[in-house]
Amino acid sequence: MEDGGVDTVCPQTQTQTTHISCLYPEILALIFSYLDVKDKGRVAQVCANWRDAAYHKSVWRGVEAKLHLRRANPSLFESLGCRGIRRVQVLSLRRVLRDVICGVPNITSLNLSGCYNVSDISLTHAFANECPSLTHLNLSLCKQISDSALGKIAQQLRNLEVLELGGCSYITNTGLLLVAWGLKKLRKLNLRSCCLVSNQGIAYLAGQHQEAADGTRALEYLGLQDCQKLSDEALRHVANGLPNLKSINLSFCASITDSGLKYLARMPSLRELNLRSCDNISDIGIAYLAEGGSRITTLDVSFCDKIGDQALVHISQGLFTLRSLSCSACQISDDGIQRIARTLHELDTLNIGQCVRVTDKGLQLIAEHLTNLYCIDLYGCNRITTVGLERIMQLPRLSVLNLGLWHKHKR
Repeated sequence: MEDGGVDTVCPQTQTQTTHISCLYPEILALIFSYLDVKDKGRVAQVCANWRDAAYHKSVWRGVEAKLHLRRANPSLFESLGCRGIRRVQVLSLRRVLRDVICGVPNITSLNLSGCYNVSDISLTHAFANECPSLTHLNLSLCKQISDSALGKIAQQLRNLEVLELGGCSYITNTGLLLVAWGLKKLRKLNLRSCCLVSNQGIAYLAGQHQEAADGTRALEYLGLQDCQKLSDEALRHVANGLPNLKSINLSFCASITDSGLKYLARMPSLRELNLRSCDNISDIGIAYLAEGGSRITTLDVSFCDKIGDQALVHISQGLFTLRSLSCSACQISDDGIQRIARTLHELDTLNIGQCVRVTDKGLQLIAEHLTNLYCIDLYGCNRITTVGLERIMQLPRLSVLNLGLWHKHKR
């Protein structure tokens, strides 16, 4: 090429060309790594050179294979192995689960969410031997599994860091005892809608019964959404035994009260607290958080109908690290908005949808003081007008504005 251009020499023919197929395989692999999963597969069908480059392990690094395991396919797992794929999601399962474990060497992540036919027996067979490489296991909505499966998991998956059990309604406190005994490296545990779990199970996780299990002290996230048997006692166990916890979801836990928040307030690592639809949480509980020195950055009290302006007063006086606040459908007004607008200048997310007492005056206060706001939800605020919205739209960092069942993005 002329004018300072660069000649590309095809390594196969040693002739000058600019055709992409003559790039070195390492360069092709680098280019292919930026494609989405479907396109990675398509380029492998173009020619032999592209196929070889597309099967380089660097192209598939971090990719999760999504599989329908319905019939025998001897080449499937060989193909996954050639590409170095170690993360698998099973969309439907009509084969032996053990085939996946044996067919994907050094598997790191297995997602079985929604596979209704996964049972204790299939998991016991699948994990007949230790699987030290597996760190992520998702069993959400695998409704047949019980404590028996957790026993095998705790025994054979000692390096597990993430365990999703949402909707596994047969799991009991005994299962959590087994988890606390065997899974010392667990960082994330989701027990959403595990309706048989009670305070005793949380005590096991927190190591409050040393004679039985040391507990999962490395835990950083604990999902307890809709665990109806939990009370404030569970939060006492959490505060005493899970010092590294950063996030806890207590939404729809109807028996959690203001008193329980006293325990959470003294957890130095806690950053995210979800109390959505906790009917017994009121302004007093928020006062306990603020006065107790809580350093949370994300708080959700949406649909807590005992939360009002006084809660926002407490937030403005003590929760100075807050960056995201959700209080949709709460009993707040412009007066409460004024208190947080004048103190929480670093707030970037504010969800006040269905707060029917908020007016244009509140929006004006937000526009004047919360200049770092990135996202705001105003769905169902029927007392605001275009005057207030125009002020909100002038926020310099605003990117997401929700006015209905959709989001309007400001460019």
